[in-house]
Amino acid sequence: MFMGKYNNSIDAKNRMIVPSKHRDQLGGRCVLTKGLDQCLYIYSMGDWEQQMEKIAELPESDPKIRAFIRHFCANAVECEFDKQGRIVIPQDLKDYARITKDLITMGAMKKIEIWSKEVWDTPENEGNMGSDEFADALKEYNF
Repeated sequence: MFMGKYNNSIDAKNRMIVPSKHRDQLGGRCVLTKGLDQCLYIYSMGDWEQQMEKIAELPESDPKIRAFIRHFCANAVECEFDKQGRIVIPQDLKDYARITKDLITMGAMKKIEIWSKEVWDTPENEGNMGSDEFADALKEYNF
């Protein structure tokens, strides 16, 4: 289970250090892909396989499902950590997430989210909902 929030950055060679606590759980390899909400997701290899099994159950006859599969799978890359615990973020993923320099890296249960600090700090960002909005959203799920 991934949790915690870290401030870090990307270097000139598009490398970012994955926090050591998260690296230990990932076991040296991971999958990086486009997330929802203009961020990137990092999955352990096992959790990625579980996601792929869930996606395989979705009806590909639905054009929205096909679009989601393209968004999620076509942009996925397998990454290995270098000796300093860094992974390379491909330019197209960096562009998608509007990453320039500063990052917010956070645990989000079965995945890690990578956000441009600039995007994360915008008022429109869903991650910044107030407690009343969280409570209203969770009522739908009897939480």
